[in-house]
Amino acid sequence: MNGKHMQIGEVATRTELSLRTIRHYEETGLVVPSARSRGGFRLYTESDVSRLMVIRRMKPLGFTLDEMRELLAATDRLDAGDAPAAEREELLRRVRRFEEAARQRVADLRTKLARAEEFAATLKERLET
Repeated sequence: MNGKHMQIGEVATRTELSLRTIRHYEETGLVVPSARSRGGFRLYTESDVSRLMVIRRMKPLGFTLDEMRELLAATDRLDAGDAPAAEREELLRRVRRFEEAARQRVADLRTKLARAEEFAATLKERLET
């Protein structure tokens, strides 16, 4: 999008998040609009949308706001590209821990989904008999 700024409504549509949720994430410091219009409207960039998508993907896995903040801080620091080697290794360890936690939570959700589908099938069978 080459630096194009978007208003919050377009960001909400693109991220499938409500305006209220985006504002909440701003209030909690997870995402900050890149700019404001002369009229005071929040303006977001593609980078801001990407950040909101990370948050949106973490939410259904049960990550807390603090965990989201921790991961985003680590990835922000890594993206800056100027971390000394030791710090970079520690940041990568943090990101790996989140990746492992995400994989485990996805596996747990798959198990829960399979059980829910079994239950729904049992009910359907019951109604068909």
